[in-house]
Amino acid sequence: MSLSRILDGKVCIVVGASSPKGIGDATVRMLLDHGAKVVAAGIVMNDDIIARLLSGCTDSEIPRSNIDGQICDITDFGQCQALMEAVVDKFGKVDCLVNCAGIVEGCAFSEISSDKFDRMTNVNLKGTFNLCKAALQVFERQGHGNIVNLSSLAAQRGGGLAGGAHYAASKGGVISLTRSIAREYGPMNIRANIICPAMIDTEMLDGFSAKRQNEIVESIPLRRVGLPSEVAGTCLFLASDLSGFITGATIDVNGGAHIH
Repeated sequence: MSLSRILDGKVCIVVGASSPKGIGDATVRMLLDHGAKVVAAGIVMNDDIIARLLSGCTDSEIPRSNIDGQICDITDFGQCQALMEAVVDKFGKVDCLVNCAGIVEGCAFSEISSDKFDRMTNVNLKGTFNLCKAALQVFERQGHGNIVNLSSLAAQRGGGLAGGAHYAASKGGVISLTRSIAREYGPMNIRANIICPAMIDTEMLDGFSAKRQNEIVESIPLRRVGLPSEVAGTCLFLASDLSGFITGATIDVNGGAHIH
């Protein structure tokens, strides 16, 4: 099999694909370029976003039929179930769920209200739970499946950059949740892995001054921020059969900012 087509025959769902600067956007294009049929899902999704995703692919010959868009509020389990069933109805199966959806907020611990904490965990942790539970229902029927959840460096080191303690806690929960899925569902031929990005050139960095960004870059061994495509490449690897014996793993994509 050519490495340029390592996802031929695979059906992948990428959730959190609405932002043009986001990791989800880059992941949709990466998976399409490598042969997958992809459903791009998000709280906002329309034909304009689908056209943008297709136009950004390296392979200009990808047919429109290889991509579909679905609106999904991941805080609503019913919508997550509907997403999975819509993909099965259209493509016949789901091979991989890549969950890039999430929110971030930076503030001091003392400024985190109950409402802020609930909103953060409702999207980042409960939303991940909802998506995984809905996907696992399909995977169990099929006898196979693959989950890739995005967490964060903040979960590993206790915040410290863009997100507050509630963000770090919600993303820490994603790590534990994914590892639990890997352990419980491994015997059913279902894999689950985590990616922990840090300082990726997305909208998350827009709130940093140039001076602050330079200070952070100086602390990164590779001396630069990461590209969304570099996280997408890790999603591609985990979505493919090249990673077939990897489950319950946490993959760092951080330029060496956290070596442990």
